[in-house]
Amino acid sequence: MSLLETIVGASLVMAVGWLLLVGFLWLHRPSRDLAAVGLRLIPDLVRLIRALLADSSTPRSARLALAGLLVYLLSPLDLIPDFVPVIGAVDDLIVAAVVLRWVGRRVGLDDLGRR
Repeated sequence: MSLLETIVGASLVMAVGWLLLVGFLWLHRPSRDLAAVGLRLIPDLVRLIRALLADSSTPRSARLALAGLLVYLLSPLDLIPDFVPVIGAVDDLIVAAVVLRWVGRRVGLDDLGRR
């Protein structure tokens, strides 16, 4: 398989995954009240991520995932643009939840609770 075929295949997989995510969020979009409560968590998530990155006992793989998450949360680029009502802002929470769940399994939930 050539490099071009690999790039095209990976791009198609990412595009289909993105469309599935948008479709899922559109069908199961939360109310504005529920989304607003979740969005207030983002500053707390950023503080948690910074604390985990500063801790020397955090595994390297978890640090890389957390650094990527921090860049994603602070970046103006999103999987779903913020101008899409309700679900545009919720994608940050979904990505954060997936990464933190993975990191929680690597670090241990007790260590996450102490931060």
